Amino acid sequence: MDHGNGRTVGVHLTYGGGYLGAVGPFEVGVPWWSAVGAVVERVSAEVGVPVVVVRLVGVTGGAGGHGGHTVYHVEALERPAGRAVRQPDDGTAALLGPADRRAAWAAPEGLRAALDWAERALAAAGRPVTGRAEQVRTWNLSGLFRLPTAAGPAWLKVINPAFNAREAEVIGLFGAADPALVPVVLAADPANGRVLLDEVPGEDCWGPSEAEVADVVPRLVAAQAALAADGRAAAAGLRDRTPRALAAAVPALLDRLAAGSEPTGGEPVAGELTAVELTAARALAARLPALVEELAACGLPETVVHGDFHPGNWRSDGGGPVVIDYADACLGHPAADGLRPRAFLDDERWARAAGEWARAWRERVPGCEPERALELAGPLVHLGHALRYQEFLDHIEDSERPYHEGDPAAEVRRALEAAR
Repeated sequence: MDHGNGRTVGVHLTYGGGYLGAVGPFEVGVPWWSAVGAVVERVSAEVGVPVVVVRLVGVTGGAGGHGGHTVYHVEALERPAGRAVRQPDDGTAALLGPADRRAAWAAPEGLRAALDWAERALAAAGRPVTGRAEQVRTWNLSGLFRLPTAAGPAWLKVINPAFNAREAEVIGLFGAADPALVPVVLAADPANGRVLLDEVPGEDCWGPSEAEVADVVPRLVAAQAALAADGRAAAAGLRDRTPRALAAAVPALLDRLAAGSEPTGGEPVAGELTAVELTAARALAARLPALVEELAACGLPETVVHGDFHPGNWRSDGGGPVVIDYADACLGHPAADGLRPRAFLDDERWARAAGEWARAWRERVPGCEPERALELAGPLVHLGHALRYQEFLDHIEDSERPYHEGDPAAEVRRALEAAR
């Protein structure tokens, strides 16, 4: 049930542990499942009290995280008038019940705890909130809220610390090299995956200008080169996604994609790669140690990698872009960031970005071969994405799997294309 650029939505409403019935279905104009602002607005107006989306509980149709019909668990923050507590049917009770691997912010008590922490932290920082938090996004990887203060908005981001970088620490690393490259951290609770960030004015740089590319790409390179040179990259305690570590992890991933998995404890799902694809992928895996050596010979240092350095994570108000969203940061090869914008740019803009990246590395590491590194790194980068997507699937509850199901196999196919 895909309605052009939107989708339809259904809601199961609760308050304080009691079930208050269904709301909807209704249409929203934003197609992305994780973009819940319009859902919050519509349900709040209908029930007469503020609400928050707790999590996605089901989806029919759509693909790639957008379109179709989405169903959410929504919690009222105050008791709605005229809605009595009722007994949900068995199917609904199962949807709203406990589940393994549920994110902390995907339960009413965890969501309230995160918002309470943010209010306390802002008060301690001398920026008490002046209104109710605005929920912008929620899904299995993060939740995002905008909190108004007299000094301008602050942003609460919540992530799962079990498989994500400690964002405030990574921002601190890059910020020590270039303070203007990163957002300002107002407070952090890394053990619970919480960070408060100051507002970054402007817009995300989808379709970046030549000037934006020429500014942000060399600045990232300069920061990465500095972190590698002084040893802070290796000492940062980040996930090891260096080329050798990736090459060592790929065979086990291919075994999983061949045999399937048991996400719900039932029958294993079918292998996601065809026999031909699997044979080709295993042959590629066997060639990876040699590829790693070729890549090392290009002379670029392993360093702190942003992990998702595409233009949607560059934000600008007309000046130099600020880079946001460091949850995927790791220790790795800088070509992973160098290649990341490629899928988001047309050929002309990609050529400019690649040229800026290569020039910046040659300035920082004389004698290196950055163009050759970009040519070689493609298969490894895509296999790294496959491992990362599998990491997502291993840490999220079953109702959230439609966001990422099939992504590891798709990235293996892209690695095979890049290897050709």
